[in-house]
Amino acid sequence: MRVKKGFKARRRRNRVLKLAKGFRGRRKNCYKRANQAVERALDYSTRDRRRRRRDFRSLWIARINASARANGTSYSRLIAGLKKAGVALDRKVLADLALFLPGDFAAVVKAAQA
Repeated sequence: MRVKKGFKARRRRNRVLKLAKGFRGRRKNCYKRANQAVERALDYSTRDRRRRRRDFRSLWIARINASARANGTSYSRLIAGLKKAGVALDRKVLADLALFLPGDFAAVVKAAQA
């Protein structure tokens, strides 16, 4: 007698189809296509979580460099000066200071140069 796997298989397929919600065409309602699309989408999301961290770090560095140059130094000299002065501010905080509180960022640059 043939066994169709019934409930368990349907539950697995429905789980995949639920993840494929919002896809276009047969990718949202045909199990085989949806399974391929969902697998690829999950791979991309894993990859892009790491890429997002890289992108933000490069954005912060660009902002810090622009503000550092406006204050008469370069990014690399600023970071080296902060390390030597023992100032433990990460790049995210430095970028926020540079963007929203330029006066405070100028004080940090002075501390790095001293």
